[in-house]
Amino acid sequence: MNSITLFGIEFNINPVAFSLFGWWDVYWYGIIITLGVVLAFFYGMKNGNRFGINPDHIFNSFIVILPVCILSARAYYIIFDPDMTFADFFGGGGRGFSGLAIYGGVIGAAICIFIMQRIYKFNLLAALDITSVGFLIGQGVGRWGNFINQEAYGIQTGSDWFGMTGNKIAAQTGSTALVHPCFLYESIWCITGFFVLHHFSKKRKYKGQIALMYGAWYGAERTFIELLRTDSLMLGNTGIRVSSLLSALLCIACLTVLFIMRKRRLSHKDDGTYVPVFATEGSDTAEADEAEKIHIEEDVEIDLSDDKIKTEEGDYNEDN
Repeated sequence: MNSITLFGIEFNINPVAFSLFGWWDVYWYGIIITLGVVLAFFYGMKNGNRFGINPDHIFNSFIVILPVCILSARAYYIIFDPDMTFADFFGGGGRGFSGLAIYGGVIGAAICIFIMQRIYKFNLLAALDITSVGFLIGQGVGRWGNFINQEAYGIQTGSDWFGMTGNKIAAQTGSTALVHPCFLYESIWCITGFFVLHHFSKKRKYKGQIALMYGAWYGAERTFIELLRTDSLMLGNTGIRVSSLLSALLCIACLTVLFIMRKRRLSHKDDGTYVPVFATEGSDTAEADEAEKIHIEEDVEIDLSDDKIKTEEGDYNEDN
């Protein structure tokens, strides 16, 4: 039983939600992570057409991307954890399958999307856009799994009310002092980011814009929140936090490209000659872009001799 205090509110939570067959324990952490993944999946299926992606392609890609994200998140963590080797990948060393890094999952997803795009011929940047929004859902919800496990916390707050503690945190830090609930900071930031990016996705100016906004939004938060954490992965013996460095570079790069794109659009606003940097006209995905336009749910045939439009649902006179 985990005893956790958050902002003065005490929680007694069994990390095991229930057991199957009397021996298979199902943990709240897994349930919460799964909930985030499922919500992200349904968002993609519901909004795929609006992003120009066939929902069937989203479904097929999701089946591949999900396990790859988990494995790449695990590999990333092991690479930067000096106490682990790839012999521990599937739970060796007595630590179980603990230790996942979100950036490993992001990198794995990006590689997978590129490969699936070559197969299904959907637009790569549009796919990155919708995936970015989905990531924010998954991250915002999934961080509460860290709350159950008493993970992703930071340094002491110095307050007798603001912060969190728990039996595991006290055992790890050797103190009952309250620490920063970094998981909560990130959860709030990601859920807020989901609503912001979802709003802007309805008026995006070019494919790839939402993915760039995701990089800037998440990178900005993780750069600073990571500095509070006590369990950061380090870059060798340099003392540099890997996630802070990567987040800062990601944020700066994405903001730079967003600024350049905005400046180019404004400079060509009046003459109408501007072609977005990320345009797909003439590329090998141009045909795919055309095919991905709002689901064609019925075949339409125009019969010029009879001045009629025939559809699968019936014949309609042009005058109507």
